[in-house]
Amino acid sequence: MSHVAWPAGNSGVVAFFQPQNGVNGSLGIQVQNSSSGALQPVYVPANSRSGNPTVGVSGLINFNSSATLTVAILGSIRTIRDFTEGPSILIPKIQNAISVEATSDGGVMMTRLWLDNITTTTLKLSPASGGQSGQVTINNKTASFSTGTYSFSASFDYPQLQPLSATKVLNPASQGLISQNPDQTTSLSFLSYTTKLLAGAWRFLTYFGRDSMISLLLLQPVLSEGEGGAIEAVIAAVLERINQTDGSVAHEETIGDYSTYLNLNNNITSTAPQYDYKMVDSDYFLPIAMNNYFVQSATGRQRTSSFLSIGATVDPANQGLKYGDLALISAEKIMNTSAAFAAAGGQTMQNLIHLKEGQIVGEWRDSTYGIGGGRIPYDVNTALVPAALRAIAALSAAGFYSTHPDWNTTASQYAKVWEDNTLKFFEVTVSASDARSLVQTYVNESSFAGPSNVGNITSDVVFHGLALDGNNGQSIVRVMNTDDCFRLFLLNTTNQTQLTSFLDQAATHIRQPFPVGLSTSVGLLVANPAYGGDPVYAANFTNNAYHGTVVWSWQLSMMAAGLQRQLARCTSSSIPDFCTNTTVHTNVLAAYNHLWDLIDANQAALGSEVWSWVYTNGDYRLTPLGALPPPAGQNPTGELPCCS
Repeated sequence: MSHVAWPAGNSGVVAFFQPQNGVNGSLGIQVQNSSSGALQPVYVPANSRSGNPTVGVSGLINFNSSATLTVAILGSIRTIRDFTEGPSILIPKIQNAISVEATSDGGVMMTRLWLDNITTTTLKLSPASGGQSGQVTINNKTASFSTGTYSFSASFDYPQLQPLSATKVLNPASQGLISQNPDQTTSLSFLSYTTKLLAGAWRFLTYFGRDSMISLLLLQPVLSEGEGGAIEAVIAAVLERINQTDGSVAHEETIGDYSTYLNLNNNITSTAPQYDYKMVDSDYFLPIAMNNYFVQSATGRQRTSSFLSIGATVDPANQGLKYGDLALISAEKIMNTSAAFAAAGGQTMQNLIHLKEGQIVGEWRDSTYGIGGGRIPYDVNTALVPAALRAIAALSAAGFYSTHPDWNTTASQYAKVWEDNTLKFFEVTVSASDARSLVQTYVNESSFAGPSNVGNITSDVVFHGLALDGNNGQSIVRVMNTDDCFRLFLLNTTNQTQLTSFLDQAATHIRQPFPVGLSTSVGLLVANPAYGGDPVYAANFTNNAYHGTVVWSWQLSMMAAGLQRQLARCTSSSIPDFCTNTTVHTNVLAAYNHLWDLIDANQAALGSEVWSWVYTNGDYRLTPLGALPPPAGQNPTGELPCCS
């Protein structure tokens, strides 16, 4: 397989080749360097049909044996994913539109006019000049290639995004990172544009609300501010895609050729984008991000009026609304949905935030078993809701939401109730003897090859479950997890007894080795099912599951930043009680140092979203998650299909 992906229109080209000798695995395809590098840009000035320039890439590709191009997909990355990740779906309406013709230089050119009847994608392969060139044979729509080297180009004429170079995505104080971390800053730049930041190259390569806002919150100290900067690009992209009817923040967008395809399936002739609003957590990140920038940053404060007066242009449904209008609509949803729990006597499970009706996902662990079938997620209720309320209060005090002048006080009051009264619903306490038995049973039944470490359990084990109302009648999804990081990173809670015990247990889980705690030599595991007491936990939370016993890089970052935030309170004007509790403070500081040791030891993996492990020769060996077979019934990422 050879493929090219572009962020504009979430577009791409893929070509599948098979060896003519019929021996699977015998065909080697390699991009070759030329005197000017491996890949070169394609640019042809605007043509009359689309009015857009044709852009793409070109280069040299070598086949070590003769091959046949069996399948080519030209258009949308989503169409490519339908074929590569599902049951090899090919859409006739799209595939039948591909034309194949010989070129004057002995090559083959495949073109496809998109469903918009404007945009064209082109894939061209021709024998390279020189003695190593191959030969192309065309039979109807099938192209065959002899052993040799070919020049190729992949291009299309869709409106392009304006990229942010590394120098423009970083603020002036952080320019040194470009030379210190060239690979990481290049990757960040590749995913950054003036109108949005992207996630998931190459398979997604488009807007994701939650992902971009978490990235903003973690990277804000180094990101560029002001008009045309990265921070405003993130916030603007989220505001543009808000569902104005109920204030929901969009999780993902479907754009380009695939959006036209879905519209046609609904008997609508339109290229308008479609949005996925099934997540419940994304709403809460928006006011947090806005407060961090428009209230806490000097540049943001200066930009507030101009920014909020910008008119929405991306989602046709939001035409006529300004960013300030959309921010208000979103905040009103948060205030309305959090009011019942904050009311006198309202602290009940029914008044917590639930997943949306008919959905089995709703926050970052968005795979089939990510939160164990739970309906009421831990991170949303104990951290994101109160943090969003704190942010709304601060924004209100700064002059936002002028139609709700009481929100400065009301949102603060709501936040305090949510901060102090949500943890108890998710708390799991296991006696030391039961904990040792549960962990040993888990080791015996899960085929985990490492030690049980049950000797480390000398007192009750306390943690907060992933969710409430889970699979198999589980009232609490009894999975130890890293989602404590949200509360540590986003809140400065003031219930001293609760804060001290929460920090102490979070630190202990970070320090304790799996399967007693979360620590391994390859990082913190985002889930530990050892205390579940039901075989369903070990079956669903595994080292080959997307949100199982695996390591996520941004969770390491948020946990480290969260511990840093809490420890910094010990030098503030209002010192929390845990700071003077020698045992707890020592535990938290040790956890912080241990976590940084793990991060430093796994520097080479930090550019990956997620990774797994195998246990061999007495230790964990870092292993790409994709190298392990996926759990039964799940695709390689465990993610659910979007928007179709």
